[in-house]
Amino acid sequence: MVRILKPGMSDQTRLDLQGEVEQTVRGIVGDIRARGDEALRGFSTRFDAWSPPSFRLGAEQIAAAVAQLPAEQREAIEFTLTQVRAFAAAQRASVQDVEVETLPGVTLGHRVLPVGSVGCYVPGGRYPMVASAIMSVATAKVAGVQRVVAVTPPKDGQPYAATVATMHLAGADEIYIMGGVQALAALALGTASIAPVDMLVGPGNAYVAEAKRQLFGTVGIDLLAGPTETLVIADDSADAEMVATDLLGQAEHGPNSPAVLLTTSPALAAALPDEIGRQLARLATRDVAGAAWRDYGQILLADSDEELLRVADEIASEHVQVLTRDPGYFLERLTNYGSLFLGPETNVAYGDKAIGTNHILPTGRAARYTGGLWVGKFLKTVTYQRATPQASVTVGRHCSVICGVEGFAGHQRQADLRVERYSGAAVPVS
Repeated sequence: MVRILKPGMSDQTRLDLQGEVEQTVRGIVGDIRARGDEALRGFSTRFDAWSPPSFRLGAEQIAAAVAQLPAEQREAIEFTLTQVRAFAAAQRASVQDVEVETLPGVTLGHRVLPVGSVGCYVPGGRYPMVASAIMSVATAKVAGVQRVVAVTPPKDGQPYAATVATMHLAGADEIYIMGGVQALAALALGTASIAPVDMLVGPGNAYVAEAKRQLFGTVGIDLLAGPTETLVIADDSADAEMVATDLLGQAEHGPNSPAVLLTTSPALAAALPDEIGRQLARLATRDVAGAAWRDYGQILLADSDEELLRVADEIASEHVQVLTRDPGYFLERLTNYGSLFLGPETNVAYGDKAIGTNHILPTGRAARYTGGLWVGKFLKTVTYQRATPQASVTVGRHCSVICGVEGFAGHQRQADLRVERYSGAAVPVS
């Protein structure tokens, strides 16, 4: 039985906060739908103190941003781009067109085609999320998306040069400086100055996630990425310093970011609170990370590795870090997680920034039914079929029977017509 040594925020409190977000987003989306660019400019001025002549950056502005990159930053960005592109290309190669003859004369197949246009949202509020530009833009381009539009809010009243440069280096076709709900609504619905896209991707705060939810159907989305989550699974081989470091490293994303230790070690569970306090005292982001740990941090003590597995799959965390003697045990058996980090040599920051897997991942227990962003999210699997005359007769006779059972007379006539044409045997019209 798992003992909860430190509880997190109640579900009811979370629901109350979500209701306020939903109402605000609905108003902004409705105004963008009704008034387009005029509403976009109004919200941009109100929320971001940003009202440029054009939200889209020109070639000279982009070139200036790239020129501002220090050599060390550009080297790190290009390293990560290489890692992400290499892994995305390997994933793309694993997704193949299919064609098969299911019976003589019947050919069925599918083609894997990229989405036509994608809007990539790159957060820039508390932190300018340079790495998110790589994860979304570069992956879409590897998938073959022809038009990739990248958007990010201004920072301190100006475009953030490192984010703009990264968007460009990742392959963005258009770059806009606009933020939040109004940016996503403009991309999804289109305005006089912005052509709509077919799909929206990227992480963001609760308002961004809610905007994606409300706009889904008008456009496709990757997933609903809520506050960053991290779960550390540890046994008595793990040390409190590393566990605390890895939990706080994700808690600093935001004051509502869950950070959970799930362990079979009473000693580690007992040592963690003091170690968290010690590290927070010297952490530059302690105001954010401390609030997240206070309100959303948890310590769970389990009796066995089997119980660790069961509880971890119930939590279905976005990030799961395994600090145990045998990380392979969990790789083979865990099923619900966004991304898995095996052993002390890796960590969630590597996945977030540089190692090559995508950091746009499912939250809110969505890992029970979906994975994170990858090239496959930008691909459509579309089917086709061909038949010889003889095969059309065979299929048509069976199809006619099923149509009759269901009462679809028009469907049945489609099948019967083929049987008549290609077999010479007249079939009575129902």
